[in-house]
Amino acid sequence: MNSVFEVQKTIREILLKVLDHHSLEQLNKIPQGFSNNLIWNIAHCISSQQVLIYKLSGLPTMASDEFIARYKKGTKPEGDVSQVEVDEIRILLSTTLHQTEQDFANNLFVNYNEYTTSLGFTLKNIDGALDFNNYHEGIHSGIIMSIRKFV
Repeated sequence: MNSVFEVQKTIREILLKVLDHHSLEQLNKIPQGFSNNLIWNIAHCISSQQVLIYKLSGLPTMASDEFIARYKKGTKPEGDVSQVEVDEIRILLSTTLHQTEQDFANNLFVNYNEYTTSLGFTLKNIDGALDFNNYHEGIHSGIIMSIRKFV
């Protein structure tokens, strides 16, 4: 299972570099032809991970319910994100990864509520959820790379 966390660590490092190399204005800019921006995509990865891994396992999340609701599937940016919010997202990128790895090692993920994704893939257990989460974060990393060209 280490490879799943190594992949997620790599993705999260890429997302942290995007935060480090873009201004607040660039993070908030929605380029023509896109429905969201860099910071929304990054925060959406955190929100989705919390739902796919923790909520569906019946465990408390590290991100607030408000954060999860603001960046869940089907949402879009509703105004600019402040530097304080960017700092919160930066912290959550690391803490959610490390806590998930620790919780997995401590066998906290005992139950899992099956969930069929919008792609039609049914997540049946934590292993499938962790794999799918990496796939999902990979998709959004690709979108982020595309948006970067226009900000």
